[in-house]
Amino acid sequence: QAAAVRAENLKTWSVKTYKCTKQILSERLGKGSKTVDLELEAKIEILRDTKRKYENLLALSKVLANHFTNIIQTQKVLGEAFAELSAKSQELQEEFRYNAETQHVLSKNGEKLLTAINFFISGVTTLCSKTMDDSLLTVKRYEASRLEFDAYRNDLEMLNLAPRTEANILKLATAQTAFNTNKAMYDKLRSDVTVKLQFLDENRVKVMQKQLLLFHNAISAYFAGNQHELDAT
Repeated sequence: QAAAVRAENLKTWSVKTYKCTKQILSERLGKGSKTVDLELEAKIEILRDTKRKYENLLALSKVLANHFTNIIQTQKVLGEAFAELSAKSQELQEEFRYNAETQHVLSKNGEKLLTAINFFISGVTTLCSKTMDDSLLTVKRYEASRLEFDAYRNDLEMLNLAPRTEANILKLATAQTAFNTNKAMYDKLRSDVTVKLQFLDENRVKVMQKQLLLFHNAISAYFAGNQHELDAT
């Protein structure tokens, strides 16, 4: 029985693979008809474009974080060098001392800014790698379902045009059942994608409003020398 089930599953998979491959080729050659939801396709393309742009933003933010890490490390070493010279240079003791203190304060503030930048990176990473990817996974399933639906739809249309022989009537009944099953799956996934894209957009705006405000406040406070505002951010 197990062997029979495996054989039947293999047969079903082979038939589906053949039909879908045939559908792909016919679409690429411009011979087969394709179901297109223009409004949904536009939204999907906007999502993909948004993800590409956010990933670029993420890459640039990581570069910024790396640069600031290097700056902070340099400021710490420079501050230590000033402090050492302050202890050994009586004639320039005060000058070296306040430069050492300045570098110490700058490195501390830099660490706070780096924390804010890394928080921004973490938020955008979650948005791209989890939230958007989850929606795109549903899109991928929807696109596969659309391909299967069209493969069985075109198969049904061809059988409807074929002569009404006994064999073709049996094939038509089977094709109609397969078409109904695939149409139901396609309609469900299309609805799932529509809902997910709506929730994703609402969540994206909410998350980015918070992230961008904090990022702006941290950068502004750091370069304005506003330590209180930097601490608050």
